[in-house]
Amino acid sequence: MLPEAFLKRIHTQLGEEYEDFLRSLERPRAVALRFNPLKGEVPQLPFVGQPVPWEPMGYYYDPDSRPGLHLYHEAGVYYLQEASAMAPVALLDPQPGERICDLCAAPGGKTTQIAGRMMGEGFLLCNEYSPKRAKILSRNIERMAVANALVTNEPTEVLASRFPGFFHRVLVDAPCSGEGMFRKEEAAVADWSQEAVEMCARRQQEILNNAAQMVAPGGRLVYSTCTFAPEEDEGVVAEFLARHPEFSPESVEAPWFQAVENGGYRLWPHKLLGEGHFAAVLKRNGGEEGRVPVCPGGRLPKEWTEFAKALEIRLPAGKAVAFGANLYWAPEELSELTGLRVLRPGLELGEVKKGRFQPAHALALWLKDCGNTARFAPESPELARYLHGDVIPWDKKGWCLVMAGDYSIGWGKGDGNCLKNHYPKGLRR
Repeated sequence: MLPEAFLKRIHTQLGEEYEDFLRSLERPRAVALRFNPLKGEVPQLPFVGQPVPWEPMGYYYDPDSRPGLHLYHEAGVYYLQEASAMAPVALLDPQPGERICDLCAAPGGKTTQIAGRMMGEGFLLCNEYSPKRAKILSRNIERMAVANALVTNEPTEVLASRFPGFFHRVLVDAPCSGEGMFRKEEAAVADWSQEAVEMCARRQQEILNNAAQMVAPGGRLVYSTCTFAPEEDEGVVAEFLARHPEFSPESVEAPWFQAVENGGYRLWPHKLLGEGHFAAVLKRNGGEEGRVPVCPGGRLPKEWTEFAKALEIRLPAGKAVAFGANLYWAPEELSELTGLRVLRPGLELGEVKKGRFQPAHALALWLKDCGNTARFAPESPELARYLHGDVIPWDKKGWCLVMAGDYSIGWGKGDGNCLKNHYPKGLRR
């Protein structure tokens, strides 16, 4: 049962299309996933169907297949993401080597989509204000093998003051009333009210105003929501443009979506296979590019050097950063971290313990191969035992990258007789 006030407004918005909209809410949801180019070649999976038109790595899948339980999901080979939610990053159009910010990033769908397009080159800042959701974001960054991301847990105004005019592209996927998710989430229906819509619009304006300060001259700002409410969509953009004459709507090629005023695009569930979404593409004209102090890099310890040499591991361009007890490999443009709530400053390499190097699970997921691997078929009993936390017979010695088919999934350490299990306890099946 949808709220009467919502239906009345939607009727006004859609006119003759109103009945088509209602019928679309009664059909089964179209579910989708997005393959991760950071893990290598796209596998052939029986439950994957037609491509999502606006995302090269996006595909619809059989809803009865439950791909979230497949071990490739845990290996970061794909991310379960609603098809319409892939649209804002398609409009953002991130490129390798750029500085990009996802300002409201949890749980990480759009952040990891951005990272896949950057292909490990450049600097990605992903932020989430909620501490609990920021931890989920950080875990998904790890699972999806993202090496060039700084994960923060800050109010948007803090980041606006730290990164003025710094980013080539900024995404604001703003918290909203969630009308586009009514079919997917019953809680969104129960929580809806006109007062909530107006409250969200005020919060969205604040976030968007802070985001504007972070965009470099000539840079692109994409604002998106998963709601149909004009107060949160066209209304927020119109008010923003009135306050910020340095921004203007930017025309992009997006034939799959309904174009509206001020660089906006609407995704309606009766017009495509997906839920409701809105996005606007804005360009900053003029202004000054900001200069941000960079975090100094340190030296890699000999324990890492010996470990990496033994396994033939080569790191990309970047710098070593000690963060707590752990060693990270960060992008060159990583900013100074002092005073920021940071969850992850880059790729976690591991920890030096009593003169030896203990590799991190994140490093295993990032690697596509190394000098010592234990490769098992995805359906093999050996891999099932490994994921359960068991020891596996193995005749080699030393650290070993465990592979599920063509994809890395964790670490083991051989003693000549067996492979001791280093798969994280919290992930074991």
